[in-house]
Amino acid sequence: MSGIQIITRLYRSYTKKFLSKIFLSIIFSFMVAGSTSAIAYLLDPAIEKIFIEKNKILMMLIPIAIFIAFSTKGFSLYLAKSILISVGLEIRKIIQMQIFKSIVSSDLETMDKKHSGKYIAHLTTDVSMIEKLVTDTILLLTKDTLTLIGLLGVMFYQNWKLALFAIIMIPLASIAAKSLGKRMGKISTQTMETYGVVTSYLLEIFKNHKIIKIFQREDYENQRADGYLENLKNKTIKIAKVFIRTTPIMETLTGLMIGGLIYFAGSLVMQDQLTVNSFFSFLAAMMLAYQPVRSLATLNIGIQQGISAARRILPIIDAEIKDKNVDKDLIVTNGSIEFKNVYFKYNNKEEDTLKSLNIKINGGEFTALVGHSGAGKTTILNLIPRFYDPSNGEICIDNQAINNFSLKSIRNNISLVSQDTSLFDDTIKNNIKYSKLNASDEEIYEASKLSYCEEFINKMPNGYDTIIGENGVRLSGGEKQRLSIARAMLKKSKIILLDEATSSLDTEIESKIQKAINTLTKGKTTLVIAHRLSTVINSNKIYVIDNGAVAASGNHEELLKKSALYKNFYDKQITKK
Repeated sequence: MSGIQIITRLYRSYTKKFLSKIFLSIIFSFMVAGSTSAIAYLLDPAIEKIFIEKNKILMMLIPIAIFIAFSTKGFSLYLAKSILISVGLEIRKIIQMQIFKSIVSSDLETMDKKHSGKYIAHLTTDVSMIEKLVTDTILLLTKDTLTLIGLLGVMFYQNWKLALFAIIMIPLASIAAKSLGKRMGKISTQTMETYGVVTSYLLEIFKNHKIIKIFQREDYENQRADGYLENLKNKTIKIAKVFIRTTPIMETLTGLMIGGLIYFAGSLVMQDQLTVNSFFSFLAAMMLAYQPVRSLATLNIGIQQGISAARRILPIIDAEIKDKNVDKDLIVTNGSIEFKNVYFKYNNKEEDTLKSLNIKINGGEFTALVGHSGAGKTTILNLIPRFYDPSNGEICIDNQAINNFSLKSIRNNISLVSQDTSLFDDTIKNNIKYSKLNASDEEIYEASKLSYCEEFINKMPNGYDTIIGENGVRLSGGEKQRLSIARAMLKKSKIILLDEATSSLDTEIESKIQKAINTLTKGKTTLVIAHRLSTVINSNKIYVIDNGAVAASGNHEELLKKSALYKNFYDKQITKK
């Protein structure tokens, strides 16, 4: 998108909603411009009537008028800025919510393409730049343009010859600002990309703090951090230098202008074409015009920064996934699941992860997937709630192709306990009831009891109201796993997916959880993955997955007889114990 297209998009999508407030701000900008021009003009009668003619009445009135002009300027500027600040923050919130909705609705494959740190940079720094583009651009463009016009009017009123001489400064400043603005857009993009890299790196450090300690890589990470921060510093210095590069240009132009102006004005005074009081009024107007000219000269720099930020943000907003079947609900009765000749390939891999996969899971039965790591078991689970969609083939629930129904209705009937336990930095109670926000305390206690969470929750200082820290950092691996199981139990879905659900538990707790799961899943469709065959021996059916396809299927006894791969798993885990 071009710069004009981006600005048009920002206006239509965001700024247009606040036109009434913006117009009110413009009215106050008119008052700022009028009062500033009045201050410059009043110097003419002040010098003539007070210092030359010594008029006592005007000696009282003119200072009062100057006081009123300054007060009006101050209050009007305050109100104009206040209004635009509130508008800018409203727009900031809208954009942040749109980015957040896009992130939340994105499929896993989209999220895997970019580090979370870069999304954080988009939500913070990039949005702030767009906010500045909206607020500063409108304020400077209206206030400073109107003020400059008013002051030019004073200058032409006092002496049109001097005014024409002074006005040469404006196009010279504009030419300089335009070239700096183009440079700023490029550097701004590079800086924000670097900022995203630094944020991503910091998140990695927080997440892998224990790994850094155990392998004693503090010095190594200090060196890496120094490299990232050095790069960010250099990019930021470039932006700062480009931004202040207007200062010597403007000061040089101003010095040239004032020097030439005084010489020209002196010749006009000598020729009796200009009075001293008119010159001082003109000089005041020209000096007051310096600030708006300088602001307008740097305006293009801020615009280019905002456009660069919008180029990074708008594609994320536009990528928000809209469920095309939002009005079509999947009705689950029996809960049977069937994979029909399903193929699936991750974007970052050349080969198919699943190849011509055919699986039938009967409703209300306990079905298991076993196989080597990387065989495709977790991918199979991820396709059922449509975290990913298959490349080819069809997945059905109760003989209904799930890609024809809303994501909400599909996921409403599924609970998942993953091997990568995900918890929030919140209370134990809120983590459990995340699957059912309106759950009663009795339901939460029942789920905790069935998942054997009660025994460690009761030992916590605040019980169910204990804050567990980021991703449950204050809990042990087994406690986190059991809390995750309790969350799935509370949802009471017809389909339950267990991905390595007991992988973090010791033998005693695993036995307890297995009994609880057997009770919980009675009459429900359950699909479980486990490396420990002890958790799946009693399954109604077991599928052996190898290299993305079904190598064998049957119950435990059948597979011992007909599947060498399954028997090998069994011999290693059971027979040799």
